[in-house]
Amino acid sequence: MAGGILNEAQPWQQLLALIVAATVVMGSPGPATISVTAVGAAFGLRPSLGYTSGVVLGTIAVLLAVAAGIFGILTSVPGVAPVLAIASAAYILYLAFRIATAPPLTERGSTATKPDFLGGFMLAVANPKAYVAIAAVFAGAASQADALGVSTRLLVLAAMIVAIHVVWLLAGTAFARFLRHPLASRIINLLFASTLVLATALAALR
Repeated sequence: MAGGILNEAQPWQQLLALIVAATVVMGSPGPATISVTAVGAAFGLRPSLGYTSGVVLGTIAVLLAVAAGIFGILTSVPGVAPVLAIASAAYILYLAFRIATAPPLTERGSTATKPDFLGGFMLAVANPKAYVAIAAVFAGAASQADALGVSTRLLVLAAMIVAIHVVWLLAGTAFARFLRHPLASRIINLLFASTLVLATALAALR
């Protein structure tokens, strides 16, 4: 009965279902999304665009790898999955330290170091949650009578990746106005750094 209903679903219904699934699964708090929010809060909007662009393009690379079956091939090789997890955890801990120790915005010069494009890209491609979430959404859509087609699903999910990370970045930068006060800056940065580490730990336990 359920299969019959899915088979009769119109393209717009499948598209809506795909968007909802992507929002819930891919948009939930995780290492990449929380890191974008934390970096936005700690460094402001413009200095965070390079890092966020790296996370977005890295996540789209994960999407393409999942769609092409590359991720399944890689993880079937002994030792690859643990290396990805360790690399992701190491960078996230480093990033959390950078966020926790970032000075107030008023004390930063133009040469202040900040997370960059490469760091964001590497975090995204080594983020285990990204593979699991994207694979779940992509496989779920593919299991239905597919009126959308692979190309459409890829384009929709890529657009969702951009939109999701932009929203998380804007949420983080909303805190930036509070970071000109030294005490508020330290508290908020420590809170985001702790949340980033916690989100990573929870993702690893799933």
